[in-house]
Amino acid sequence: MEKIIAVSWKPASVSDADFGKQLREVAPELARLGAMQVRVNVVDEHVEAGVDARVGSMDPPKAACITFWLDCADDLHGPLLATLESRSERVAAYLVVESIPKHNTEHLAPRGERTPGFNLVTAIVPKEGISYDEFLSLWHDEHRKVAVETQSTFAYIRNEIVRALTPGAPDWAAMVEESFPIEALTDQSVWYAAEGDPARHKENLRRMIESCAAFLALDRVESHPMSEYVF
Repeated sequence: MEKIIAVSWKPASVSDADFGKQLREVAPELARLGAMQVRVNVVDEHVEAGVDARVGSMDPPKAACITFWLDCADDLHGPLLATLESRSERVAAYLVVESIPKHNTEHLAPRGERTPGFNLVTAIVPKEGISYDEFLSLWHDEHRKVAVETQSTFAYIRNEIVRALTPGAPDWAAMVEESFPIEALTDQSVWYAAEGDPARHKENLRRMIESCAAFLALDRVESHPMSEYVF
């Protein structure tokens, strides 16, 4: 089995709420066409308070990230990809290798309903001047520890991109999904697991910034809060 990530851009004429609804409705169709373990991450009305948490320079920014598994990645092409494209302005799909440093074991929801909190979905590329092996080592070893220790994340999924499956896809190296309590959308002290402790907030923020700067091209980070729906 192979994991696919399909990044979607929203048509300008469609609202966030309507786009989220359309993608949730398409999940059963993807399953009928062979997709397994479908998960929809989408910028919808439930995360509109997190506009200040958005990072990126793409215009328009990505609006959704749909993940699923196929027996063979070649099967993406045809009706399955056409179904995704019919709801989107643009779709960029990738074959990825998934690793899960932290599972969501507490903040669960019935199938097809919104997971409590929000997912921060972030596309990354290596910092200029470091090798790809060094990028992976810093990301998987050093940064993993910092991310878990300094943030209120209750789930953490890494998706290393193997190759693009659609023409013109952005040349990202990986996509990260981190799950946070909904309060973190508007409260940085919750984000950095430091409620009521300004000194800890400052220290956790410092560690996170230094860790990211060590291995990421910060000017190419594309990071957006999204709602998650697991099917």
